[in-house]
Amino acid sequence: MEIPARDGDGYLEDMNIWTPEIGQAMADADHYELNDTKWEQIMKAREFYEEFGTVPPIRKFAKYIERDQKEVFDLWMTGPMKPITKYGGLPKPTGCV
Repeated sequence: MEIPARDGDGYLEDMNIWTPEIGQAMADADHYELNDTKWEQIMKAREFYEEFGTVPPIRKFAKYIERDQKEVFDLWMTGPMKPITKYGGLPKPTGCV
């Protein structure tokens, strides 16, 4: 699959063309593994974005998905909102990532 244009940080230039297949292709190109739990969280972040029009900070997101913040960090091994938003075709998170 051909990956659409991405910016310098690897985010889609046009988030409206995102599909799960594009998200997976981006992760593959970045050698980043997405499992079912990560996909669940990506889809939850998209749901949050559609509902509230913004990318949630990690504290709010952990509460939204009813998970402990540490658990979310452990799963992603990094600031979770960056890969969640990148592979979920969402805007870059603002604030601490």
